[in-house]
Amino acid sequence: MKILVNKTEGIQSQEYPSVSFGALGLCDELLETVAEQGYTIPSPIQSEAIPAVLSQRDVMAIAHTGTGKTAGFTLPMVQLLSAGTSPQPHHVRALVITPTRELAAQVADSVQTYSHQLNIRVAAVFGGARIEPQIAALQGGLDVLIATPGRLLDLHEQQAVNFDQLEIMVLDEADRMLDMGFIDDIRHIQTLLPAKHQTLMFSATFSKAIKSFAKGMLSDPLLIEVKAAHNTVDKIKQKIHPIDKARKTEVLIHLIKRNNWQQVLVFTRTKRGADSLVVELGSAGINADSIHSNRTQHARTRALEGFKAGNLAVLVATDIAARGIDVDHLPCVVNFELPYVPEDYVHRIGRTGRAGTSGLAVSLVSEDETKQLQLIERVRGGQFKREIIPGFEPTEKPPANSSDDEYGNFEADTKPRRRGRSRGRGGRGTSSSNRKRK
Repeated sequence: MKILVNKTEGIQSQEYPSVSFGALGLCDELLETVAEQGYTIPSPIQSEAIPAVLSQRDVMAIAHTGTGKTAGFTLPMVQLLSAGTSPQPHHVRALVITPTRELAAQVADSVQTYSHQLNIRVAAVFGGARIEPQIAALQGGLDVLIATPGRLLDLHEQQAVNFDQLEIMVLDEADRMLDMGFIDDIRHIQTLLPAKHQTLMFSATFSKAIKSFAKGMLSDPLLIEVKAAHNTVDKIKQKIHPIDKARKTEVLIHLIKRNNWQQVLVFTRTKRGADSLVVELGSAGINADSIHSNRTQHARTRALEGFKAGNLAVLVATDIAARGIDVDHLPCVVNFELPYVPEDYVHRIGRTGRAGTSGLAVSLVSEDETKQLQLIERVRGGQFKREIIPGFEPTEKPPANSSDDEYGNFEADTKPRRRGRSRGRGGRGTSSSNRKRK
């Protein structure tokens, strides 16, 4: 299948035989660790990616959120590194680049978990935190460094990190990095790396922009594309509640209290909106906090840890954190406001119903969001059924509906639309005083 350049091979993965992790070529130590974590059968992306990475091929992997992509590259990467020599001071042997701080911390946790029986040194570096401890962590050398692009370049400018020993580079959530405007930083980072190294690119979507990006980053890559099985999304019950814009906070409070939701992730479009909603929820006696790029790393970590521990009933987030929030068995996600980009809706609701479990996604939709809703429905291939909440009937014109399908009951398989141009902060030509480090 000629999808990428240089004789790209394609694996269209739709139905998979049940195989064990032992059949994928993992070493005994990793198999024991996987068993300790309670995993017995690898997910489709893991079944395809683990042997491919172990073969030391460049890999371009496409799979939607919640399918186990992180283990798909961390397990074989740790095994390959365990057979090599220790890094020299300031050197790194494997580099994982992520778009957000939360995702960097999440990947670092996974590497530490899977490598606890192996002699692997790992650290995560990102903006919003003091750089001095990160420089100290690099002094003795690292097997695996997980980094956001801006902070990685800051560390390189300070000569705190050296890539001469680099063997593996991983671009995690590549499509999100393009959306956030990191493409120039990534290309600059590539110029700092040795000519010979293995490159792995993992992405939830496979747009023209990603194809072009991959063409310049990977050499003779193996393409692994796990089709987004509709049954993965269908395990998430999706509800659309038409509501007047001015009553959204009121109806959210009503739903939380009526349903006794103890753990709900709420998405807003703006940072100011997230903080304002937290205040209003607090006034209603609901313990809530926010997570977005304007908050310090300490505040973001505290909020996420409190949410995971059950100390917060509600975590309000913007899309920048959508792919960095990984909570086991999260029961409910609420779109307080619909995103402008349809794919962001998929990534938002993918925080629940992870790894095949069931979940609930609720969207509060006002009349001014009709266009966003229609775009989401077009991408998904069908319309949602609208459900009016008694006592909160909208006085505005409700979003149009011409289908009586049940929630999530889609028939067509329409490809997602992508943004015409990635947005976000500028490239390396931007002065350091104006660049926003993530």
